[in-house]
Amino acid sequence: MPDAPTVPVDPFVGVVRGIDEPGASATLRAAGPIVQVAAPAGGLVWIITDDALARQALGDERLVKDPAFAPTSWQPLAAGLEPTAAQQVSLTTLDGPAHTALRRAHIPLLTARQVQAHGDRIATIARGLLGAAATADGPVDLTGDFTTRFPLAVVCEVLGAPTDRLDDAVAACRRMGTDDPTAFPATVGALMPLAAAALRGGDGVAAGLRERAPEGITESDLQYLVFGLVFAGQITTAAALGFLVARALGGVRPDGQPADEFVHDVLRHHPPAAFTLWRFTSTEMELGGVRLPERSPVLVDIAGINSAPRGQGADLTFGAGPHFCVGAQLAQLEMRVVVDVLATDFPDARLAVPYDALQRVDRGMHGSRLTALPVLLS
Repeated sequence: MPDAPTVPVDPFVGVVRGIDEPGASATLRAAGPIVQVAAPAGGLVWIITDDALARQALGDERLVKDPAFAPTSWQPLAAGLEPTAAQQVSLTTLDGPAHTALRRAHIPLLTARQVQAHGDRIATIARGLLGAAATADGPVDLTGDFTTRFPLAVVCEVLGAPTDRLDDAVAACRRMGTDDPTAFPATVGALMPLAAAALRGGDGVAAGLRERAPEGITESDLQYLVFGLVFAGQITTAAALGFLVARALGGVRPDGQPADEFVHDVLRHHPPAAFTLWRFTSTEMELGGVRLPERSPVLVDIAGINSAPRGQGADLTFGAGPHFCVGAQLAQLEMRVVVDVLATDFPDARLAVPYDALQRVDRGMHGSRLTALPVLLS
């Protein structure tokens, strides 16, 4: 059984590119449906570049999320790993029946119908933040505050968390787009109080999760689960919003295209996560004709598969299989709301620079985001 080809590129290093400039995905895809590159934490990582193979892998129970199966040489902190499933209950690290039970507690709280009930309030939040930005004298960089604050304010609304700690959380989350090694601990420290406050609030998704949580879930577990919703909901939506606004105001959106189709196109072309989260082989296995040793780290190239010429209908933005993103409906609603509010309340809004002058920074596992988004809102 042949080994996967090794590709001499580093898709994890931070690189600044033009907003629509191709990244490393084309090189990876040209080498084969599954390839090897050097892993940031040492050794090799296998990257899947083919849509059909990716969907097969994302449903294969031999590929697990539990960091307990990471290569033994990896240092958890250096590799950016969560605690193992045995150390901390989490949607992103559990597998099998335990994950299914936890997912069943979340899903009814975040359906399209449930999140749509917050639609008017989400529109009010967007209108207020953009209206405040519009008072600036001249262009305003929406990546400076709006794209970070809006998803945090929304997640507080949906979870039932008070907003008295919002400014601290915004400041911490803004650091996540940098190479500051203290950024993640600082963000955890800022978001955990929001999670705890949401659980005390008695209303919203956090309270619903308390009621529906599987037997054996502790208060500490609940706080971490709510923290996970806050963190994931902020960091991914913040990145996507920059590309959404850029394309909405940069003449890229086709005339008459419905908002939901436009949001879908933006997310397919600019998924906020370039790769899936880590998966590891729980046993030696074969995938796509390639032998993978036990404890092999595996990623799916979401950005590459979404943009592949042969995959015009492909869309792995929110993943696939048992770990499909539970917050997908909320993220898409937030983006549709911003599109509608810009069109109705700020009809003269436009980019302050040509669309092609915008740049993004690709940071591998940390996703892609615009370096700046100067906009004239009136």
